[in-house]
Amino acid sequence: MTSDLRRDLIPNDDALQLIDALNAMKDKLRAAAQNWELLDETGHVPAAPSYTALLQHATDAQDLSRDVLGLTADFARSLHPATGIGIGIGIGIGIGIGIGIGITVLKHLGTASTMSSHAAPLFTETAERALSLSRSADPTDRYYLANHMVVDHASARAYLRRTSESLRDAARELDDHLSVRRFLATLTRPVGRPTPPPPRPSGRHR
Repeated sequence: MTSDLRRDLIPNDDALQLIDALNAMKDKLRAAAQNWELLDETGHVPAAPSYTALLQHATDAQDLSRDVLGLTADFARSLHPATGIGIGIGIGIGIGIGIGIGITVLKHLGTASTMSSHAAPLFTETAERALSLSRSADPTDRYYLANHMVVDHASARAYLRRTSESLRDAARELDDHLSVRRFLATLTRPVGRPTPPPPRPSGRHR
């Protein structure tokens, strides 16, 4: 593989490290979406939902969003100049291979950053309504507050799941990128010179 082509592709070590980081973050977000619950065992909003527990959901979601934004910013800064440009490799009659891996991965990370940023405010609103619910005795108000809590909390968890899915898609793109690298390496590997045949024995006899 030529030096120009190597510069156009994301280095293997960088890609592997990012894949590990993306998978770890994806698992955290998926676990949060699955485990952060609002409803009780009967599937209803508790009569006195915990404000502090729900506020902790918002705090933890904010931390997760900050980490996702950090991954996105770090990757954006590390992009190589030609990463998102189609490059051609002349082999025989020529093979055109478009490598837009950097831009594709950044798109998934940008989506993940946006999705993650929506979760924390919704968890905060859920906690705020929980506080209002604990102070209200009016049945109509309690019904209204409980319904909005269910919607807000479920929406926040959905944003966490969508963030996890975007990180998963980014990791898959990088996996595919490494497969392309291995394939290109086989195409551009220099062919060694054939081994010369052993010398023929001389026909002269002493």
